[in-house]
Amino acid sequence: SSGINAEYGDGNAGEGTDGTDRHNLMQMSGDISGSYPYTIAKASFWNNVESLTDPEATGEDIAIGLASSGHYCAKSGTDTCPASESLDKKKTKMDDKMNNAPASYSGHVLKFKKACSINYLCTRNNSFSNRSQKGTIWVRKSSKAEVKKRAEK
Repeated sequence: SSGINAEYGDGNAGEGTDGTDRHNLMQMSGDISGSYPYTIAKASFWNNVESLTDPEATGEDIAIGLASSGHYCAKSGTDTCPASESLDKKKTKMDDKMNNAPASYSGHVLKFKKACSINYLCTRNNSFSNRSQKGTIWVRKSSKAEVKKRAEK
């Protein structure tokens, strides 16, 4: 093959240790053309979601898990997140390039409380000059007729 796949086909094209691939999700500050995330404390998105897979998780817990790619599962721990794996208690701190984050993270199934949009980015694979992973999530309110139609299927 040719091009970047031939040169970097072994997983060495991104940031971090060769052969690793990690992703995280953080709310962007500003519009999609920017490249900087909000701090978790300043991000508003997490106040609009709840976890169906970890109902005890707060918006902050969800944000910490997704921002750290699962290295931390919550701030202090929940029913499904042992305190020993939380930001407050985990002894191993996440390194700057997320190399010690897990290779897989089950994350959360989220339910949105109201219609909204969020611009998000992956901070690990963002080189600011030639590479970025960004997107927008749009959530719209369904009409009662749409909900009923889906339920009938």
